[in-house]
Amino acid sequence: MTMIGVAVGLGNVWRFPYMVGEFGGAPFVVFYVLMVGVVGIPALMAEWSLGRMTRRGPVGAFARAGLPGGRAVGWFFFFVVTAATGYYTNALGWVLYYALGGLAQALGFAWESSAILPPDDGFVARSFLLQTACTGLVILACVAVLLKGLRSGIERVSKIIVPALLTLLLLVIFRSVTLPGAGAGVQWFILKFDLSAFSGGVMLGALGQAIFSLSLGGTFMVVYGSYLNPQDDLRRNAVWTASGDVIAGLLAGFAIFPAVFALGLEPASGPGLIFATLPEVFGQIPAGGLFALLFFLALFGAAYLSDVAAFEVLVAGLTDNTRLGRTPAVWLMAAIVFAIALPPMINMAIFVPWDLTFGSGMQTLGALLSVLTVAWAVQRSEALKELTAEGDDAPPVWLYYWLRFVIPGAILLVGIWWVLTDLLGVVD
Repeated sequence: MTMIGVAVGLGNVWRFPYMVGEFGGAPFVVFYVLMVGVVGIPALMAEWSLGRMTRRGPVGAFARAGLPGGRAVGWFFFFVVTAATGYYTNALGWVLYYALGGLAQALGFAWESSAILPPDDGFVARSFLLQTACTGLVILACVAVLLKGLRSGIERVSKIIVPALLTLLLLVIFRSVTLPGAGAGVQWFILKFDLSAFSGGVMLGALGQAIFSLSLGGTFMVVYGSYLNPQDDLRRNAVWTASGDVIAGLLAGFAIFPAVFALGLEPASGPGLIFATLPEVFGQIPAGGLFALLFFLALFGAAYLSDVAAFEVLVAGLTDNTRLGRTPAVWLMAAIVFAIALPPMINMAIFVPWDLTFGSGMQTLGALLSVLTVAWAVQRSEALKELTAEGDDAPPVWLYYWLRFVIPGAILLVGIWWVLTDLLGVVD
């Protein structure tokens, strides 16, 4: 449940629907699910095994596992996580503000929740100040858990928040699919499958989303892997984590896209999609303000777990590789993340490229290097030993070669296809 809590968050309920909207519906969804199975589950096992084997975060793990230039690689991904955590925490601040809006509406007060969203371009002082305040509150909430430690903080909260979010998603789905005209949204989301719609951009976006939503990238899951016991079954946990992650994303799609079509909204409206759609759905439900409050609180809780995981990566990087103790490392990273969260607050013209660069591109590169480290830098016998639980039979040898050849090949092929189709236009 903790690993699902780390994986399930804004990547599923906020980012997945907006990426589906941007990349045209069902073709993206099909390729996303395929990538979770073909790449995501084995890569998740590889990252956990890398962390468990080295007992280090990303900065120390790559070097200790024997990757040439491993320490520099680790510090590079330390920077990537810092940049990604900044914009992710900012988006989490939006969710917090919408939860407060639900509370205000439930109490009968007027509240313009959308005031916090960045403009498409230009600069709006009100939006920037609201984002600054909410992002600061989110960071302080993360600090509170980080200072207590993972086992007494994250695990306890995961067991409550993840089931609550899934329950509220089911409620929203019921109302969304019963709206007049909702069937068109369901068809567009999973049934309107057109091979001609596939492109390098769709495939690369789906691969990046699979890696993003599973919190892969040589960072989060490496750190959490370093806390795993030798008896933990990586194969079973990877399947459960990926299944919970995919289900959460699909549920979010069923909650949002039927309502998007029923209400005549635009599915390709970008990062603000759920913030434009769900308030209108809640507006058509008795006591909608209360349900909006509960939903955005649950979404905030799930996303908050992932945000704490991001901070844990950064804190572990500092404590493992400097003389800083945990408490000063927590406060230092809180200050740095707050500062780096400021640029994406300005407008969507900055936020979206920031998201695609650090949320898809750099995390895909991190996942690739993690797999290459386990399959090429570590001896085969040691890699197979770490990919299984202590006392269990070793995993099949084909899994090792899958990590060694198939996953790197799949990532490189998707990247090449994207270059040929979307950048160079060589292939239609």
